[in-house]
Amino acid sequence: MRNKVPGWLSLSLVIVVAMAVGACSTGGERTVDVTEAAQRNIDGANGFGKPMPRPKQEDVVGALEQQLTKKDDTLLDIAVDHDLGYLEIVAANPGIDPWVPSPGTEVVLPKARVLPSVPRQGIVINMPERRLYYYERGYLVYDFPVGIGRDDLETPFGRTTVVRKKEAPDWRPTVQARRSDPTLPAVVPAGPDNPLGSHALYLGWANYLIHGTNRVYAIGRRASRGCIRLYPDDIAKLYATVPVGTPVAVINQPYKLGWQGGELYLEAHPTVQQGRAMEEKQTLKPSNVADVRPLVESRAGEAMSRIDWAAVETAVREHRGVPVQITRPAALAARS
Repeated sequence: MRNKVPGWLSLSLVIVVAMAVGACSTGGERTVDVTEAAQRNIDGANGFGKPMPRPKQEDVVGALEQQLTKKDDTLLDIAVDHDLGYLEIVAANPGIDPWVPSPGTEVVLPKARVLPSVPRQGIVINMPERRLYYYERGYLVYDFPVGIGRDDLETPFGRTTVVRKKEAPDWRPTVQARRSDPTLPAVVPAGPDNPLGSHALYLGWANYLIHGTNRVYAIGRRASRGCIRLYPDDIAKLYATVPVGTPVAVINQPYKLGWQGGELYLEAHPTVQQGRAMEEKQTLKPSNVADVRPLVESRAGEAMSRIDWAAVETAVREHRGVPVQITRPAALAARS
């Protein structure tokens, strides 16, 4: 018999989703679920020969799922199977041993997410959640988990562009890399031993790439020399879609807020520092609701009287990385 779903998860599960959702197991594709008729409107034209407008995409996409563990499962195996990263599946399932979960344990698959609060164009990489978003014409096409730079070689924040693309890339270790590991050759050719994987997108920042990996269990972790790593299938899809010149933004948004169905949702991730501590199994410094209050106030607008501050505090304290509704329904708020 399954355990009772906890209250915080029950609240998140009622989300009604209109749209489904470098040397740094294959993940499944995550695309927006656009109905066939809506897609015809997007790509085609109306009876007067004019392109039809796109349907508006709300701020929350995807849906939470659950899976029971089987014998010999690890959370990392489940993450790879479901196109999730290490940190996001661990954060969504506190108290579950990531390496030896008991068989029959219900695992939350955090496939619902609030879109970052930045212009929806090109590639957006949100470092705290360790996830990449790709937009075309303001509309989400893909979102994928990523591996990022480790402590001494952190991935930089800021804006750049894709300056070139390469299939079956060679890896040429930097002087610093060869100094720290003298066994590295000057060039590692394409193949199974190449840490760049099968495809690479070169950025305007020297020595930084978005690329594949030959170590799938590093996705969602701090393991690269500053580059952004993707699962093999994910980088192949991104490579085939992204043109040279695409803008790239690397951002720091541990707290994301967005609207869905007239309600405001908060998705709280571990900060970059907290994520580091979670990987190293250190004690986390607790977050403070005061850190997110100005963001809530700025997004709530006329719905401020409906904010459930207890729900906000719980989401910020637990940082499970799943969307939590933080507005009380208008009818209930009017009676309180």
